[in-house]
Amino acid sequence: MIVPTFTVLGSGPTVLMLHGIGGGHLAFAPQVETFASLGYRAVAWNMPGYGHSAPIEPYNFKGLAQSCIALIESLNCGHVTLVGHSMGGMVAQEVVARRPELVDKLVLSGTSPSFGKADGSWQRDFIASRTAPLDAGKTMADLAQMLVPQMIGSQALPEGVQLAMHCMSQIPASTYRRALEALVTFDRRADLARIRVPTLVIAGSEDKVAPPAVMKKMADAIADSTYIELRGAGHLANLEKPDDFDGLVLNFLALPRALLH
Repeated sequence: MIVPTFTVLGSGPTVLMLHGIGGGHLAFAPQVETFASLGYRAVAWNMPGYGHSAPIEPYNFKGLAQSCIALIESLNCGHVTLVGHSMGGMVAQEVVARRPELVDKLVLSGTSPSFGKADGSWQRDFIASRTAPLDAGKTMADLAQMLVPQMIGSQALPEGVQLAMHCMSQIPASTYRRALEALVTFDRRADLARIRVPTLVIAGSEDKVAPPAVMKKMADAIADSTYIELRGAGHLANLEKPDDFDGLVLNFLALPRALLH
């Protein structure tokens, strides 16, 4: 298994950050810098096909999880805290389901245990709606200009919004298409009760992609979970309100595991 590319700063307990479908390692740039400055080994990967990470075939959650596991093992840290946003949160759930001993704590932001509806036509329509601009000759930068403003909340930091647009604009269109096809297949609802690590679930109060009600239901199904709603944030909470997001995660990481049960 080829290890995906990643950025790393700092030393200490390892925190591995997994970006969403519209991201890349830079989508966690604020967190990498902050966490590294406070005694953590902060790592942000490029999902296969993103940045300089080689694509995988087939492009599915099994392969994405195996790539993440290969990265964790290459870090020689025993176990990690996984911080997953959106599709990255789904990859995190997949890793926990397959190799639970590698994960010490889990942070899920703007994500869900399944995607969409159990209806093939709905899924086809969703993919078609997201790829239609590309089919019409638009670029990923054009797509970012259209989609990112629809994802953010009323209190989004302008610099964070710009970074989100930059990240999406850098994604190869072919990778984005493959990731969309994988996204609509995800379903780990039956495994939520099997998650045995302390889990922080962060929802943006104005997130229309992963609505708070969906994330609260997910948190309720995880035995050792804490649910927090970030007011004024949309789907990109870590970029929209980085100081608030970082504070929530850092407080969670600082608590001894025994106190989280």
